[in-house]
Amino acid sequence: MSTFMQSSLEIITGIILLFGGGELFVQGATALALLLGVPQLVIGLTVVSLGTSAPELFVSMGSILKNSDAIAVSNVVGSNIFNVLVVLGSSALIMPLKVESRLVKRDVPLLLAISTAVWGMASSGQITWQAGLALLVALVINTIWEIRTAREEPLGIKEAEPEININHVSIGWSKAIINIISGIVLLALGSNLLVSGAKFLASSYGWSEAIIGLTIVSAGTSMPELITSLVASIRGQTDLAIGNVVGSSLLNQLLVLGSCALFSGSKGLNVEAILINRDFPIMVLTALACMPIFWTKGKISRREGGILLALYIVYLADQVLPHTLPTMHNEFRFVVIFFILPITLIVITFKTVKYWLRFR
Repeated sequence: MSTFMQSSLEIITGIILLFGGGELFVQGATALALLLGVPQLVIGLTVVSLGTSAPELFVSMGSILKNSDAIAVSNVVGSNIFNVLVVLGSSALIMPLKVESRLVKRDVPLLLAISTAVWGMASSGQITWQAGLALLVALVINTIWEIRTAREEPLGIKEAEPEININHVSIGWSKAIINIISGIVLLALGSNLLVSGAKFLASSYGWSEAIIGLTIVSAGTSMPELITSLVASIRGQTDLAIGNVVGSSLLNQLLVLGSCALFSGSKGLNVEAILINRDFPIMVLTALACMPIFWTKGKISRREGGILLALYIVYLADQVLPHTLPTMHNEFRFVVIFFILPITLIVITFKTVKYWLRFR
């Protein structure tokens, strides 16, 4: 079997195991929480949300064990970019996504603030264990705040939170524990296969681990978010589609990156210069771009969804061209820097000004 085929098989198998493991873990943990008398609202805001970020957590932690900090960090950054551009974009193409005011006033500004703070933490080339601890503390505070806010405004967030089918998870203690253990085992196996395949592919073709993490790995670990949001859009649950993306992006940074930095100990989590100078800013810009898009008549239109997908294709091409068609990369980068990026910034600025003038 060729190197490419072997690596691809490991990556695909790893993604499938991650998806199955995440599903089993969520089912088991949800059932166990219900048996313990935990309110459904709390379960939806914690256990179910954690389930969609479990692949990123296991893959990034597995990367740390294999001394692949680049994959651990790039997986988080790439997943957040994928969430906004691909998951939101493709969901909006199916059905225009209605945006609750709570997302505009609270969740998206919080995502932007956290993304900017994480970029600042990484700017020195290392995310320390102290920074990781701070991110985890912020996660606890945000979760408590989320639950209290949800209880105070249940009607405003009812459709935006993960749906829990009581009949689906009404299983006994033993089955719940078996599902949790089975899910963790599958997540561990899947993450090991995905990281091994990604590392092997990178070393065989001379690609950096950061590039593999930003593209193949992050897309693979984001499949639960993509499927969840697409299904929600098809069912007309557009609030759930958006809430899933914003919540997962927050968890990726607070939980996944925070846990990896803390787990790295005194040596910290190393961050490559290319991630600091290019991909972290893009992650912040995608979070920033959500604001004016969400302001547009309280929804994300199909046209805006198409624009988001097109921007991800441009981003992906910028990652791949240097390794496939290096002679074209300089021309492509010129077009991106002097045409696509300025036009995008002008549109964002125009929508922002238009929004604020409307509410003066």
